[in-house]
Amino acid sequence: MALAQERFGRLDVLVSNAGIGPVSRFDELKVQDWEDMIDVNLKGVLYGIAAALPVFRAQQAGHFVTVVSTSGLKIVPTQGVYAGTKNAVRTIMEALRQEEAQAGLRVTSVSPGFVHTDFADSMTSPAARAATLARRDQLAIPPAAIARAIAFAIEQPADVDVGDIVVRPTAQE
Repeated sequence: MALAQERFGRLDVLVSNAGIGPVSRFDELKVQDWEDMIDVNLKGVLYGIAAALPVFRAQQAGHFVTVVSTSGLKIVPTQGVYAGTKNAVRTIMEALRQEEAQAGLRVTSVSPGFVHTDFADSMTSPAARAATLARRDQLAIPPAAIARAIAFAIEQPADVDVGDIVVRPTAQE
């Protein structure tokens, strides 16, 4: 935050895009994976809010953009904890939007579907990893599609808040 302020004189947007998904069935008892998802997917967003909110408040302007997931919209086996972290973030972002609307701050959640990334690299369950890679290779969209959605939200006038965007492959169920 300080570097952006020093270099550009202000901070306009914080994009929270970190996330891991070592998904597995609950009966695999991968408790450390659960903790890692909570630390990165949930706490990472909270730490970003804690860093940017005072800056945005002082400027009376700023935009939080957070990448969530369609996994929180359609719950499937093996993704319970992952989807739970993403839905917790969705809830946090909506509460933040309501709390900060009068301060002139904007909040956007972007929920990507299958995107061609290395997301499966964080998976410790061989079966979940294989299934995810096969599905990704079958229908994933390029990361640029998500970047365009984020740019769309950012480019809106200051009095327009794009709350939620879902971007997924046309063929994704």
